[in-house]
Amino acid sequence: MFKITIISVGNMKEKYFAEAIKEYEKRISAYAEIRDINLKEENLDNLREGDIAAALEREGKAILDAIPPRAYKVALCVEGKSLSSEKLAELVENAKNTQGEICFIIGSSHGLAPKVKTACDYRLSVSALTFPHRLMRVILTEAIYRALSIANGGKYHK
Repeated sequence: MFKITIISVGNMKEKYFAEAIKEYEKRISAYAEIRDINLKEENLDNLREGDIAAALEREGKAILDAIPPRAYKVALCVEGKSLSSEKLAELVENAKNTQGEICFIIGSSHGLAPKVKTACDYRLSVSALTFPHRLMRVILTEAIYRALSIANGGKYHK
């Protein structure tokens, strides 16, 4: 079965976000096995810029260690490429057919370490707008479900 891993940094504190994620993960399970890896966010409050870079590097190491070895790796980052739902469906299907596994990576509130972006096969920008990374987890899960629905001829996408 096709495997999807979502690696995110930072705890999901909001119950309503967690419930939305669970609903979309339930829907995704009709098409793929989904796994959620949540990593601890470094304490980045009131730090100098150099400290933030060092903290992102530590988060980056944890992210790289958590990536499934065979997965097609997608970093969510503002400088990435925007895709329509149909194009995301194509990207997911290509990963399914070539590697059998895809991994999406959401960084902390300060983003992703450069070494994580470099290690990824694709950089995806969901929007030019800024969203809390916890909300981005909901948006990504819905987008994955929509992509799988499109790829499988489902009626969810309009």
